[in-house]
Amino acid sequence: MQHLPTTTMSAKEVQAAERVSTSAYSSPARSLGDPGITPLSPSHIIVRDSDPSASDEPTFSVVVAIDFGTTSSGYAYSFSKEPECIHIMRRWEGGDPGVSNQKTPTTILLMPDRKFHSFGFAARDFYHDLEPSESRHWLYFEKFKMKLHSSTDLTMETDLTAANGKKVKALEIFTYALQYFKEQALKELSDQAGMEMDNAEVRWVITVPAIWKQPAKQFMRQAAYKAGMATPENPEQLIIALEPEGASIYCRKLRLHQMMDLSTKAAVNGFGPTDPAKEHVRRNRQSRTFLVENVIGELWSELEEGDRYVVVDCGGGTVDLTVHQISLPEGHLKELYKASGGPHGSLGVDYEFEKLLCKIFGDDFIEQFKVKRPAAWVDLMIAFESRKRAAAPDRTNPLNITLPFSFIDYYKKFRGHSVEHALRKSNVDFVKWSSQGMLRMNPDAMNALFKPTVDHIIEHLKNLFQKPEVSGVKFLFLVGGFAESPLLQVAVQQAFGDQCRVIIPHDVGLTILKGAVLFGLDPAVIKVRRSPMTYGVGVLNRYVDGKHPPEKLLLKDGTRWCTDVFDKFILADQSVALGETVKRSYTPAKPSQLMIIINIYSCEQDEVNFITDSGVKKSGTLRLDLSGSESSPVLNRREIQTIMQFGDTEIKATAVDIATSKSVKVNIDFLN
Repeated sequence: MQHLPTTTMSAKEVQAAERVSTSAYSSPARSLGDPGITPLSPSHIIVRDSDPSASDEPTFSVVVAIDFGTTSSGYAYSFSKEPECIHIMRRWEGGDPGVSNQKTPTTILLMPDRKFHSFGFAARDFYHDLEPSESRHWLYFEKFKMKLHSSTDLTMETDLTAANGKKVKALEIFTYALQYFKEQALKELSDQAGMEMDNAEVRWVITVPAIWKQPAKQFMRQAAYKAGMATPENPEQLIIALEPEGASIYCRKLRLHQMMDLSTKAAVNGFGPTDPAKEHVRRNRQSRTFLVENVIGELWSELEEGDRYVVVDCGGGTVDLTVHQISLPEGHLKELYKASGGPHGSLGVDYEFEKLLCKIFGDDFIEQFKVKRPAAWVDLMIAFESRKRAAAPDRTNPLNITLPFSFIDYYKKFRGHSVEHALRKSNVDFVKWSSQGMLRMNPDAMNALFKPTVDHIIEHLKNLFQKPEVSGVKFLFLVGGFAESPLLQVAVQQAFGDQCRVIIPHDVGLTILKGAVLFGLDPAVIKVRRSPMTYGVGVLNRYVDGKHPPEKLLLKDGTRWCTDVFDKFILADQSVALGETVKRSYTPAKPSQLMIIINIYSCEQDEVNFITDSGVKKSGTLRLDLSGSESSPVLNRREIQTIMQFGDTEIKATAVDIATSKSVKVNIDFLN
């Protein structure tokens, strides 16, 4: 192994060298603030913990998981002394006809002075009951989680827009929501335990889509810190869990009576017509406690070492696809292909309905109505939601959607003619007007609203099934709230039923929540993940003619250096074991240097060579202060070891001065 020369330069020397070299050789390294560290040797050490679960894992008396969804949210918990009992939160006040209220809508209401007022059904109902003139001053938010997925430049300053058009910092809204869940859960736990439950005894788990970019995952952690769930000094108290992983962990436990195999029976809203499980599930719902047997489920016992399966998590906002492989005897899970998917959740059906209304009544009217009568718009979408759930492939009778009185009234004022007139004039022949004040949609019209979203999901799955890592998949688990839709179930079964068995757990909307609790009890169950990005640091290397571009050349005392080299620790889509650390050794500018600055970079591609390449972002800085170590013998070549730890849902980096054992840690920062 050839060691690089020990000659390195301080930042001042680098700048001096640049001044004497020609302008063609000026280096962007100065503007990036990279103070020329160079690899001590081309070492690349990967260390795997022999048993990551045996590390100094803090113990908590209870795990509370929060499924923070786009359309609805909920929490569940389990005491570590009885991990087989998962308790789903108490029933929510309010609720909608025809819709199960095991979760509450992800809606939040702030008072006109921007202080928190209420969350969920309570927020929606209070907002609905306000006088229109008054409601304009209140700030109502719904479906706001999608902002974290859709923002290309998410920061701590990103805004959300309320129904009345006013803007509030997204971090404030997410913090209020998590504070609400924290208070609700602690109150319920205290009632259960018969004594005040302290936050320090709780391990919190918050679920996020696996396809979210790193900034969004970090944003969620920052909001949780602000909500007082954990602190940066005690980060282990909070786990950011990936939604399809939670589902995968729960599906391992499924018994035959807790799921439906689409290849063997026709489904109606997730249940076969004569389903022996129905009574069992109903009993469970009353007690709101689910027993998870401490065994591998029957379905799982059919799996052999190396078998693969796909989890398709269909939520309100996103669809998340994850491919897992089983490793026996413990039944640990290994991620085979990095999570993929997109914004193809059930919200897409709502957008199609909105487009239909625009076609009938005009874009200008719908836009005005949403702003001037925001509470009535919410009402209309609630009415649509319950009819949306009644859509099915074999339905023959029409679906009626009640139009709020203020819609009919405001339209008349706006256009000067009636809603009925608008329907007659529009070219939409499959939507009729009923004299009871309803839109009558024939079943084909409703199914057409689902088609673009369902097509997106099928298309994405088809692309996934063509990947070599996904060949020979045994099962496809369909989970998430949107998986309750018979239209989606039938489409998936028709497209993939001949390639694998399509399985839907009962209470499919709670699958992720229950799995997240199990994950909090045993975070080491996922043994191997795929790195979503390429990570590394910026260094100086010896300049090689023909290999390095001339503009990166830096002359120093006759030695030629290449600046801005991206020294990669791990590549995008590389397989990473839980607790896996990558170590590299560098030497600082000169032994007497008192501050070592190592910048960490990330990129979604792996074909990158320089930190100035397109798509490379600075994601963290390690500042190692060596002052106070002057008494230690000055070494000819000081070794600074940089360590990155992967395999968890978040990445940590450490720099250690080998001579003094001084170290500094940083969580990679994607938001600033």
